[in-house]
Amino acid sequence: QVQLVESGGGLVQAGGSLRLSCAASGSSIRTDGMGWFRQGPGKEREFVSTIDWAGIMTQYTDSVKGRFTISRDNVKNMVYLQMNSLKPEDTAVYSCAKTPNPRGDSRDYMYNVWGQGTQVTVSS
Repeated sequence: QVQLVESGGGLVQAGGSLRLSCAASGSSIRTDGMGWFRQGPGKEREFVSTIDWAGIMTQYTDSVKGRFTISRDNVKNMVYLQMNSLKPEDTAVYSCAKTPNPRGDSRDYMYNVWGQGTQVTVSS
């Protein structure tokens, strides 16, 4: 069974950058789609980005397009989320997740393994 552990969160000023990492262990994720989701204070969980098994096809929610970049390293069993030009509204717990859909997916119910999340706080 795959386990996912996120890291890289923290406190950053508006306009700053953070790089989140998601380490998979227990099994390879090289054939799985991967995604990042976030849940802000008092908000529902929302889709952020997804990537296909090969790292070729990506998808982003509109609010992060042009600022966030998802990537993966199947040799290292890792997934990343580079976040630039951060805004206070990006403040949330960010979680990575695995879906059996190799193309990735924006729907959270398609994911069957979740990490515990990492806190990102953006100050104004």
